[in-house]
Amino acid sequence: MKAYDTAACEILKKAEIAPGFFDLTVSCAEAARKARAGQFAQFLVPGKTLRRPISVCGIDRANGTLRFVFQVRGEGTRALSLLNPGEPVNLLAPLGNGFDLGDTSRRALFVGGGIGVPPLLEAAKPFGKNAVLAAGFRSRDAVILKDDFESTGCETRIATDDGSFGRRGLVLDLIGDLAFDVVFACGPKPMLRAVAKLAEERGVECRVSMEERMACGIGACLGCAVKLRGQNGDYFGHVCKDGPVFDAETVVWEE
Repeated sequence: MKAYDTAACEILKKAEIAPGFFDLTVSCAEAARKARAGQFAQFLVPGKTLRRPISVCGIDRANGTLRFVFQVRGEGTRALSLLNPGEPVNLLAPLGNGFDLGDTSRRALFVGGGIGVPPLLEAAKPFGKNAVLAAGFRSRDAVILKDDFESTGCETRIATDDGSFGRRGLVLDLIGDLAFDVVFACGPKPMLRAVAKLAEERGVECRVSMEERMACGIGACLGCAVKLRGQNGDYFGHVCKDGPVFDAETVVWEE
């Protein structure tokens, strides 16, 4: 049995939650039943031939829905943002390997940068008050999902590039005083590299969700390569099939 399904699903809700950031809820019972935090879907929008990968933000198995939060970055995501509730959308889901949460009684640090924040929400839920989110955004206008994380019991710390919300500076500036047992991170590669280094110095587990351009989403096109460490030396894996979540210590963090 395939781990993913292709289906024409109905859009139930759509909202622009920040300039250029959209929150989409889709009815897809089978995909919702199989999905795990950290996985993603490939959306096929009308008039486009290539699918667009978007990470799962929320899973509601009882109601058979998946939630996605995405940023308009090109023609494909712009076309997706123009679809309305009641319209169908074709998606391939769930794809990739999600987060291995392990013991949710541990103190968990979630580190997100920009559109790397939404994939962390579903993962943070089981940790409740044992979770802290450190998130970085460009400005106040780009801050998303703060209330959603806090509704799970998670503490939130925000940094913005311009200081218009939270602390001015980098997301790593938010976590120097924190004690944690495990780290989950998603965002730009320089941020992930820095988080992985910090986790290594602290001697704690770190799992990172990588963001790479991809076309097929199932490992066929070989377009989303990432260099990894293996028992027999370095090799190239693929974000869509081997990830998008990796143990940070297995990633070759090239400058």
